[in-house]
Amino acid sequence: MLEVEGLTVKAGDRIILEDISLTIAPGEVHVLLGPNGSGKSTLLRAIMGMGDQEIVSGKMVYNGEDITRLSVDERARLGVGIAVQHSPALPEVRLRDLAGLLAERYKTSWRSMAQALNCDHLLDRGLNENFSGGESKRAELLQLMIQNPRLLLVDEPESGVDLENIAVVGEALNSLLKGEKIKERAKAGLIITHTGHILNYVNADRGYVLINGRLVCEGNPRDLFEVINKRGFEGCLECATCKRI
Repeated sequence: MLEVEGLTVKAGDRIILEDISLTIAPGEVHVLLGPNGSGKSTLLRAIMGMGDQEIVSGKMVYNGEDITRLSVDERARLGVGIAVQHSPALPEVRLRDLAGLLAERYKTSWRSMAQALNCDHLLDRGLNENFSGGESKRAELLQLMIQNPRLLLVDEPESGVDLENIAVVGEALNSLLKGEKIKERAKAGLIITHTGHILNYVNADRGYVLINGRLVCEGNPRDLFEVINKRGFEGCLECATCKRI
């Protein structure tokens, strides 16, 4: 599904990601952990082709096709989709209108999705205009669900979401991935999470820890969280239960 090979990314003169390699097979869901400023969001944006960062070296291959130099739109047409952490406010664009345009383009039906995500009351408001963190996250996820991508890139789905709506977001993501078991899933995903709450709803297969732009270890996501909760991110560098990279 996705292979990232030796990816190094910089912004200006600063290296943000260095020699990143990972493979996500069809049906697998991986999670990415790390302290703030470690480069997690940059990695998702690089895979999607977003932002003004520069690919210094390495490549990204999706379903056998090198997508390293493709545009965001070209990657989206191939089946890659992203839900970012912070979306800009567009007061002149109603969520209802955007949902309709996306549904027409991707030939999907969106009204039941909006209901499932508790977005009905947001439909006639300007996109992200005075939305709470949870409302913005649910609106972003609605757009992703309408696009129905084969590879989901999701940046902190539980960020700013209250406990009641974490279940809504988690169940929606699990529904979009279509199944708890790899063999049952039609899609794959890479999810950034800080709290780990999303693991109560999405059965992740592998986890990575990113520190200072480098992947330092990988392993079972729940094992990684247990180490991090007890010893912090630096504890992953010394933990025997994780595989160092």
